[in-house]
Amino acid sequence: MTTGQETIQLRLEHRAAWITLNRPPLNILDVAIMQTLDAVLERTLPQCDFVIFQGAGPKAFSAGAEIADHTPERVEKMLSAFHSVFCRLAAADCLKIAAVHGYCLGGGMELATFCDFILAAESAQFGQPEIKLGCFPPVAMVTLPHLIGMRAAAHLILTGNQIGAAEACRFGLVTHVVPDGELSRAVDNLLAELRALSPAVLRLTRRTLRRVHAQSFVEQLQDVERVYLSELMQTEDAQEGIRAFFEKRPPVWKGK
Repeated sequence: MTTGQETIQLRLEHRAAWITLNRPPLNILDVAIMQTLDAVLERTLPQCDFVIFQGAGPKAFSAGAEIADHTPERVEKMLSAFHSVFCRLAAADCLKIAAVHGYCLGGGMELATFCDFILAAESAQFGQPEIKLGCFPPVAMVTLPHLIGMRAAAHLILTGNQIGAAEACRFGLVTHVVPDGELSRAVDNLLAELRALSPAVLRLTRRTLRRVHAQSFVEQLQDVERVYLSELMQTEDAQEGIRAFFEKRPPVWKGK
């Protein structure tokens, strides 16, 4: 079965849900897309063993959240919508796979790295550039230190630098790097490998991994979100970073 919204496309096939972020060229995630994605996941996750995320078009998996939604009057609604997606994914026992090509930045990287497997094309680029806007990535603040260690996580979050697929694989962010043009085949091969295993045991194993290693994710995310809204967004520099982006100029930091 295949269904499609303007920005989220869903294909259901043999208990696998293929979810395509469909806002090319960069598949930017605005609040409406986040809410649609959350609704699709709510309806789909209980009936699936696998969920595969991918981006439409040749340029990006997703370059992240809409910058306009980071303004003080909209940011709380944006964080609520986006974090609802992650809380729903965290509670699901199905396996999640991200098929990444092109740019995978900001909220797009947070979504991809929240999956159990990331298959990346050689030309994929990963990064958390929020710091350059005077912000930080709440989900990545919680998850990246567990995935790649505090030092590597600090490098990505505090510099905002991009890294290629090969370096992301060395960090442990990416499961496997494949040549450009072979990403779809790699996903099919991984699905075939996983489908040869017991779906009941896979779900139990995934559930136990979550309980043992990510039990406090929601609480930690709520704490980071509180800091983001009550402290970060009250600084002049956070507001300056967003203004400078829209005015296409370097930010002038005041240090407060």
